[in-house]
Amino acid sequence: MNRKSRWPLIVLTLAAMGGCATQQPTDSVLNPATTTGEDSAERARARIHTELAAGYFDLGNMGVALEEAREALRSDASYGPAYNVAGLVYGALREDRLAEENFQRALSLNPLDSDANNNYGLFLCQRKREEEAIRYFLAAVRNPLYQNPDRSYVNAGTCARRRGDLAGAENYFGLALKARPAQPQALYQMADIAYARGEYGQAKGYLDRLTKAAPVNAEVLWLGVRIERKLGDRNSEASYALQLRKNFPESKEARALSTGQIE
Repeated sequence: MNRKSRWPLIVLTLAAMGGCATQQPTDSVLNPATTTGEDSAERARARIHTELAAGYFDLGNMGVALEEAREALRSDASYGPAYNVAGLVYGALREDRLAEENFQRALSLNPLDSDANNNYGLFLCQRKREEEAIRYFLAAVRNPLYQNPDRSYVNAGTCARRRGDLAGAENYFGLALKARPAQPQALYQMADIAYARGEYGQAKGYLDRLTKAAPVNAEVLWLGVRIERKLGDRNSEASYALQLRKNFPESKEARALSTGQIE
């Protein structure tokens, strides 16, 4: 792992939930540090161990990540980002009580910590506590210095859609696109919602933007097949189908295509 000083802020984005598939960008980000010469030795050690914990979490090595987070807190028990990373690790290990305690501790130290707000919201939404979760996602984006507001808006939209609030979901996905016009997950979700409503031209518009913005996966190609069939464009439908069969032959979408299960 690169030992260059980095700020250990991990920002996670919700995966597909409740049948609402998503185009997946990178799931976590380690943003550059904004360090100063005023850190104590204890704070510097806590920052380094939190950085390592975040890196190991990103690699899926939860045991080492947890030990590094604990070492960070032994160095400086008031270092909020270490609690954020510990919360992520405990959440991944399904130690929900400890995860929640650590997220809440991080936010008690810094209520404006957008990454902790986002990650706690993610934890809550995954536990079907959608209303609470959305409050934390919106708390994350209220910080004008937050570098990833599109991700928290996507998380809020996915969480709203999971509980059946399509109007709220569209609003949040729209805000994600306002913050980042080529946001892949937001574009996919807007296309999928428009398709479900029978607004096939609008769905095609979002999907066209998505295919220009990011690499496509089986879900995107499958949605393209269905949209173009509804629009009666057989050439475009055949193009999406060919890409799906060629690039993702073992996917469930390719299997559905081969059996004619379009809907």
